[in-house]
Amino acid sequence: MKLGATSAVVVFTKNSCCISHSIETLIRSFGANPTIYELDTHPNGRKMEKALMELGCQPSVPAIFIGKELVGGANEIMSLNVRGKLKQLLIRANAIWV
Repeated sequence: MKLGATSAVVVFTKNSCCISHSIETLIRSFGANPTIYELDTHPNGRKMEKALMELGCQPSVPAIFIGKELVGGANEIMSLNVRGKLKQLLIRANAIWV
């Protein structure tokens, strides 16, 4: 949770996860600059992955924090985007300005 609060948007990913890359690209398309933690290359990646799973992230990646809150994974982000709510969430978190 502490790492999830280090930036307006934090994404936990793995290099091998194409969905993680898609979510990162979607968030960047709004102009946000997320902090990215790649669990398969980070020295504490296994511990981070275990902590994410304990928070309820199944699968563990992608896991997205916006405004210091765990939003969830790819399904939650895509749902917010389809409903037109992702941009507003990014604005409230001061990840983007309009």
